[in-house]
Order: sequence, then structure tokens, then C-alpha cells
Amino acid sequence: SADNSLAESFNAALKRELLQGASAFPDQATAYRAVFRWTNRYNTRRRHSAIGQLTPNSYENTYAAARSATLTEAA
Repeated sequence: SADNSLAESFNAALKRELLQGASAFPDQATAYRAVFRWTNRYNTRRRHSAIGQLTPNSYENTYAAARSATLTEAA
């Protein structure tokens, strides 16, 4: 599991946040949509401790602005 710690963490979060308390999805399409929505939220809006409790979108925007300012100052 040490080799797959990132995947294990992601799968644990998926199970904990999406599947907890649910016995089953009615069909495959419903399960697919639910996982897709959860994954989209996880990758864009969910706050992550590794990046200072920012959302990935906020972190990317902050990083891009800082990098742009650094490049402008260097020029």
C-alpha cells in the first residue's frame, strides 16, 4: 500500500464521502454519474489539506498569478 498511497487515499475518500450509508446504486448509469460528480468536486472545489485548505482551482489561480508577477518582474 505504500507504493499506492495516493490511490489508496483517493479511494478511501471516495468510499467515505460517496458510499457511506448507501447499500447500492439502482443501476450502473446512476453509479457512474455519482462518481463523476464526486470526482469533479474532488478535483476542483473540495478543499485539500496538502495545499493549505484551498480548493485546487483557487490554488491554481493563486499560483498562476504569482508566477505571472514573478515573470513580469524578471523582464
